[in-house]
Amino acid sequence: MNPLILASQSPRRKQLLEWANIPFTVLVSDAEESFPPTLSKEEIPVFIAAKKARAVQSKCTSESIILAADTMVVLQDHILGKPVHREEAISMLVSLSGVKHQVITGVILTQGDRTISFSETTSVTFHPLSLAQIEYYVDQYKPYDKAGGYAIQEWIGVVGIQSIEGDFYNVMGLPVSRVIHHLQQFK
Repeated sequence: MNPLILASQSPRRKQLLEWANIPFTVLVSDAEESFPPTLSKEEIPVFIAAKKARAVQSKCTSESIILAADTMVVLQDHILGKPVHREEAISMLVSLSGVKHQVITGVILTQGDRTISFSETTSVTFHPLSLAQIEYYVDQYKPYDKAGGYAIQEWIGVVGIQSIEGDFYNVMGLPVSRVIHHLQQFK
């Protein structure tokens, strides 16, 4: 396979690719994460991922395969971004407590003028969480770089998740098996 470039600084995406034994290098994208308000919730992370891919494309060879992704948390059609401070993280987790929400990751794989794009949706339901549990998590794990204010692979996921419908690794930030399937098309 040609060289894979991960256009992301996400330690979780790096970890997932390492677990899958896929060789890659990281080239961090500085693309801003804005989007037109007319896009559907499934289109938004794909749109942002495409911006990330374009931001690094000029620094890559034409043989390189660029992988870019964006993950967002949606609660009743409201997008929960990355919390800016403690109070916002607590507020997000209070809103997710005891209810189902969606985690949507948009993925772009591109090489030269060939591009594959898709989104993956996973539904996650938290058990009802106490304010003490939420505050403990936020204070111990400081989830300010995580969409929705949580990481499923951390303490809150272990003790707080009631059910998952779909790809667990999508909630971590990358639907790895689907990425691998599509990477095979670039051989």
